[in-house]
Amino acid sequence: MSTVATTVKPRRAVLEMPEYHPPLAERTALRLDFNENTLAPSPRVADRLRQITAEGLTKYPEREPVERKIAAHFGLEPAQVLLTNGVDEAIHLICCAFLDEGDEAVIATPSFFMYDVNIRMMTRGLVKVQADETLEFPFERLLAAITERTKLIIIASPNNPTGATVTRGQLLAIANAAPHAVLMVDEAYFHFHGETVMGDIASTPNLIVARTFSKAYGLANLRLGMLAGNSELLTYLRKVSSPYNVNGVALDCLSVAIEDDAYINWYAEQIRIGRERTMAGLSELGISYFPSAANFVLMKIGPLHKELVAAMRHHGVLLRDRSTDPGCDGYVRITIGVGDQVTRGLEALKISLNEIGWKPQRGFATTESKQKQEL
Repeated sequence: MSTVATTVKPRRAVLEMPEYHPPLAERTALRLDFNENTLAPSPRVADRLRQITAEGLTKYPEREPVERKIAAHFGLEPAQVLLTNGVDEAIHLICCAFLDEGDEAVIATPSFFMYDVNIRMMTRGLVKVQADETLEFPFERLLAAITERTKLIIIASPNNPTGATVTRGQLLAIANAAPHAVLMVDEAYFHFHGETVMGDIASTPNLIVARTFSKAYGLANLRLGMLAGNSELLTYLRKVSSPYNVNGVALDCLSVAIEDDAYINWYAEQIRIGRERTMAGLSELGISYFPSAANFVLMKIGPLHKELVAAMRHHGVLLRDRSTDPGCDGYVRITIGVGDQVTRGLEALKISLNEIGWKPQRGFATTESKQKQEL
C-alpha cells in the first residue's frame, strides 16, 4: 500500500498572524530592556518560597482563594476578578471570549504587540489607529474608528512603548461610545503613573481593567496577571480559561506580595525619581525623547539605533530597539532602574553615543527645548 505525503496546515488566521520573538537570550547585563523590576520583589516573597514543601507541589493550584484576597485588596467583589497567566493570557482570553470572525477590534498603535497577535488569531477585522509623529494617543481618530462591528477595543495607559497616557475622561468616553463592545484598559504600568479606571467598573458595564504583577511587584518570572470588570463579562472569561491557569507557587507568592504596600510604594517612588533623572540626563545629552509616565523612556536615536544597542550591550547595559514599531523608526527604549542603576545606564549611554559617532539630527530637539519654544 502506498502512502501519500501530506502537510497539515493550521487555520488561515494562524498562517497570517505575526510572530513575536522576544530577544531574551544572554541577559546577564543590567536589564534596561524589558521594563522589568530591576531589583527584587518584596522580601516576603522570598520568605514564602522557602516555606513551599515538596508535598505542596503535588497539588493542583487553587486560584479562587487568592482571587478573593486580591478582590478585597482592590475593593472589588470576587466575581469581578480573574487571575491569569500574565496579561498575555488575559488578552488571549478576552479575544477568545468576545471576538468572532468578521468582528472588528480597535487598537491604537504603536502599542503592545500581543494585542495584534491575539486579535488576528480570532478575526481579520483588526483596526489600527496610528498615532501621528507626536506619538500622543489619537483620541478623536480612535473614536471615529468605532463602528457597529466593533466588538473589542484595547487601550494601554500608560502605553508601551511610548509611555503616553490616556485620561480617565477619554477612556470613559470611548466606553460610552461603544456600549456594544468590550473596552479593555491595560494598566500594566499603573504604579508608575497612579491614575486608574478601576473605580469605574461598577458604572461602566463594558469596561475590563488588566493589571500585571510583573512590573512593580517584580514577579515577571511567575507569570501573574489580573482582569477586573463586570461580573457577567468575567463569567464568560472564566468559561474560556483553564481552571489551573495560574500555578500554585505563583499564587502563594502573590498572596504575600499583595500585602506589602510599603514595598510597592517605595519601589514605585524610586522609579519615579529615576525616571526624572533619566529624562534630565537625556536632555543634557541632546537626545529627543517622549515624556513618560511608565518605568521606561522612549528616545529618538535615528539611523544609529542598532549601533547604540550593540554598544550599550558591550558596556554591560541592555536596551530595547523599538524601530520596528509603527511610527517608531530610529527609537530606542530604556527601562528605568533604581539608584545606581540609573547612573550606570546614563554613563554607558554617554560613552556609547561617543563611540558610535552619534550627533543630534537636524530637526531633533530635546523635550526641554521644545517646551521652552512653546512658552
